Amino acid sequence: MRILLISCYELGHQPLNVAVPAALIRARGHDVRCRDLSIEEWDPDDIAWADRIAFSVPMHTATQIARQAIMRVRAQRPELLVAAYGLYAEMLADLADSVLTGETDSALLDWVESLDDGERGDGDSARGKILHLGREAASPGAALPARDLLPALDRYAHLVVAGTERIVGYVEASHGCAHRCLHCPVPVVYDGRIRIVEHDAVLADIAQQVNAGAQHITFGDPDFLNGVHHSLRIVRAMHERFPEVTFDCTVKVEHVLLHRDIWAEFAESGCLFVVSAFESVDDVTLTHLDKGHTVAEMADSVRILREQGIAVRPAWMPFTPWTTLAHIRGVLDFVAENDLVGNVDPVHYTIRLLLPRGSLLLEHPDLAASLDAYDEARGSYQWIASDPEMDALQARLAALVEERLAAEDPISFVYDAVREACGLTALGLDPTLSDAIPRLTESWFCCAEPTALQLGSSLLT
Repeated sequence: MRILLISCYELGHQPLNVAVPAALIRARGHDVRCRDLSIEEWDPDDIAWADRIAFSVPMHTATQIARQAIMRVRAQRPELLVAAYGLYAEMLADLADSVLTGETDSALLDWVESLDDGERGDGDSARGKILHLGREAASPGAALPARDLLPALDRYAHLVVAGTERIVGYVEASHGCAHRCLHCPVPVVYDGRIRIVEHDAVLADIAQQVNAGAQHITFGDPDFLNGVHHSLRIVRAMHERFPEVTFDCTVKVEHVLLHRDIWAEFAESGCLFVVSAFESVDDVTLTHLDKGHTVAEMADSVRILREQGIAVRPAWMPFTPWTTLAHIRGVLDFVAENDLVGNVDPVHYTIRLLLPRGSLLLEHPDLAASLDAYDEARGSYQWIASDPEMDALQARLAALVEERLAAEDPISFVYDAVREACGLTALGLDPTLSDAIPRLTESWFCCAEPTALQLGSSLLT
C-alpha cells in the first residue's frame, strides 16, 4: 500500500506526529511518503501516487490548512480514502472519511491495512470516528520515528540565544494531561489522563536528532511535569549522555510551584526556559477557565524560575468573552512589573479564545450570553465579547502586531505600540532587552484562532 502522511503545521517543529506513524507503517512493509506543508510545496504528483492519505492535525491552524488540502484531494481524486488524525481531527469529520483521535498510531495502521472496499478485517469500518486511548503507542522496541522522510532539522525553528542560533529537536515524554482546563483541547480527548512515552524510546529519538545536528531539545508535552519522576529520569539521562544539549519545556504555573525543588537540577541540566500558560491577570477569568492558579502565583512562578537562571516565556490569552480594557492593560502592566517584556512574543497580546466543537468551556453558564453559531469553515463557535469594544480592540492589535513583526521591529517597540493602542504610556525600554533571553524563532501558543502569519506560512499554493 502507498501511504501519504501530511503535516500541515506544528509550530515550526519537525512533525513528530508524522514521523512516528510513518515508522510504524513502514515497518509493516508499506511504501510511505511524508510531506510537511509548512516547509514543502503542495505536489499533485503525491496525490496521484497515493493509495491513501492521512493528515496530521494536532492544532487548530493545521486543521484550517488541512481543510483546504483535503478539498484539493477531493477535486483531484474523489475516490481516494482520506483520514485526519490528532487532537483536532473531529473538526474535519465533514470532509475526511475517517477521523482518529487519542493515541492514533496503531489506529492509523489499522486504517491503512483495512480492505480497499472500506471494510476492515476485524469487522470495523475504515470510515468513521475512532477515539483510541491505548497504551501501546510508546511501547519498548518501537521503531525510531522516521525523521529521514521529513525535511532536515535545520529547516525548522531554531533556538536564539546569546546572539547565536542553534538547531532544535522535538520530542514528547508524555501525551495527554492530568488537568482539565476548560478551554484546552487536550481534556476533550484525554479527559484528565496521560500516556507515558517509554523512557528509552524518548532517549533514542533525542539521540537520533542530536546526531542529525540538534543542539537543543523542546519537550512538547502539554505539561512536562504531569509525570514528574518520568521527566526527571529523562532529563538526567539526556544530560549525562549529551551534556552540551540544552532544553525547554511547557509547565503549568501550579506545577512550577508544586515541584519547586526540581528547578535547580533542571537548570544545571540545561533548561533554558519554561513556557507557561498564564492566560489572564483576572482571577475571575482564570476561575472560568479552571486554570488552577492565581495572578499572585504567576508572579511567584516567575520568581522561582528566575532564581535558578531559567527564563519564563508566558503564554497569554487576553481576549475572552469576559475581557475588559482594564484586563488588557493589566496584562501589559504585569509584564512590565515582572520584567517580562523581552520574554513575551508580541502575538500573545492579541490571542482570542478558540471554542472548537466539544470544548469543555461550552457548558459554562457564564458563556451562554456571548455564544454565537458554529462556523464549520473556521472550526469554532463564534462569540461576542460582553464589551463589544474589546472585539474591535483585538482586531486592531492583531493588525498592529503583525505589521510591526513584519517590519522586524524590536520586541520592546512592539510592546510600546500595543501599550499606546490601549491608552497607556510607552515605557521607552532598551530595544536590545530581549537579546539575552532564549527563545525559539517560532512563537508558541495554542487554544487560539490562527493568525494571518501562521496561515500564510503554509506552502499550500
